[in-house]
Amino acid sequence: MAHFQSQRWLMPRRSFLRGAGATLALPFLDAMRPLMAAGTAASFPVRMALLYMPNGVRADRWTPQGEGAGFELSPILSPLQRHREDLLVLTGLQNKASFTGDGHYVKTGGWLTGTTITKTTGSDINANGISMDQLAANRIGRGTRLPSLELGTEPVAHGIDTNVNYTRLYASHISWKTSNVPLPCEINPRVAFDRLFRERSSTAEKQASDDRSVLDLVNADAKRLQGQLGSEDKQKLDQYLESVREVERRIEQEARVLAARENLSPDFFSNLDALDKRITAAMGKASREEELNSRPRFDHTEHCRIMMELMVLALWSDTTRVSTFMFGNDVTNRNFSFLDGVHGGHHEISHHSGDAAKLDEYERINRWHVDQYAGMLDRMKSIKEGDGTLLDHSMVAFGSPIRDGNAHDPKNVPIVVAGKANGGLKTGRHVVSPQGTPLCSLWMGMLEKAGAKVDGFGDASAPLAGLG
Repeated sequence: MAHFQSQRWLMPRRSFLRGAGATLALPFLDAMRPLMAAGTAASFPVRMALLYMPNGVRADRWTPQGEGAGFELSPILSPLQRHREDLLVLTGLQNKASFTGDGHYVKTGGWLTGTTITKTTGSDINANGISMDQLAANRIGRGTRLPSLELGTEPVAHGIDTNVNYTRLYASHISWKTSNVPLPCEINPRVAFDRLFRERSSTAEKQASDDRSVLDLVNADAKRLQGQLGSEDKQKLDQYLESVREVERRIEQEARVLAARENLSPDFFSNLDALDKRITAAMGKASREEELNSRPRFDHTEHCRIMMELMVLALWSDTTRVSTFMFGNDVTNRNFSFLDGVHGGHHEISHHSGDAAKLDEYERINRWHVDQYAGMLDRMKSIKEGDGTLLDHSMVAFGSPIRDGNAHDPKNVPIVVAGKANGGLKTGRHVVSPQGTPLCSLWMGMLEKAGAKVDGFGDASAPLAGLG
């Protein structure tokens, strides 16, 4: 602190590293503290992220034992044990507006809006309300480069689900800018990376820079800045830049793997599948043939982890303060045979009909999702900000708009929130609300903690009791 005061040099909060074709927002540095109440918790903005898990959960293995601070995490939530004191596990919440209409779509389409979507088989989709993340973006996103960031892993679904007579378009959206304007998820890591860190231009110079590393483009500006920083800030900046570099490496590796696959002829994959079937038959494990039902273009685990790392970088650098992530589309039947003990697609397995083997597979898929969430919390907790961490200054919700996928049950939805929101949330507790408590009361509470207070939302008239 004295080092900066002696030089009478203070960095503006909205500082960037720049190069031809790239702009990198900086993380919070000590050199910015004098402009932000000396780095106290209140000097850091609250960031908000919402992670959507499709197809519900195995209900009997989700809810923790005990209430308040004396709870024990359930088997599905067990990967979060190391983050126990940073969690609010919430039981008893529901979105009453999603009770009308069978199936998934009415639940997912209204998860963040608290409204009932319009039933249609056409393109005239309507959520009949704005989603809570966009309410936050309108209020707290004005001072950031991106008011909000929407990420996912699967392309927009098309066609009609004739089982329930809804357009599948509803399957792909949880963020609604207006009632009839959903915000699509970016699923391509490279495009998302460039959106966060590159400047787009039609000039030849910047077009030529598109294939160069973002860090190479801003290298001169980074060296200039490092010469003006104290030792702690240099370390923070180095950590941030290395994180950006690592995401670039991982995206490039995924691209190489994908390119290698695409350069192989269809005959190759046909012969590969035939050989795999022969091996399966010879080993007497016919159930493994289910693994051949789909061939993902990306390794799903790495795809999810890259997208979540991009979210962390965006929140860390204050490029955005509001982000959503969809692990998959509603009704996704992504093949989870890459997990030990799982053979087949997610949606199919979620319709377990009480079968013990399918319930076990369902639980493994649920726990995989929780494990990815825990990894994101690991990352946020590793990033120091003032006397706390990025997680301390954030709220990261994770859940599904239905409880049991077999019953499409919209009551007592599974939901967890991590992070202390600058002290606004009292974590390390299992909060059990009366059955039927509006999920929208949680959204109201999170909006209030983020600095976007509303008088009412959906069927809620007050924030959820017991958050702070």
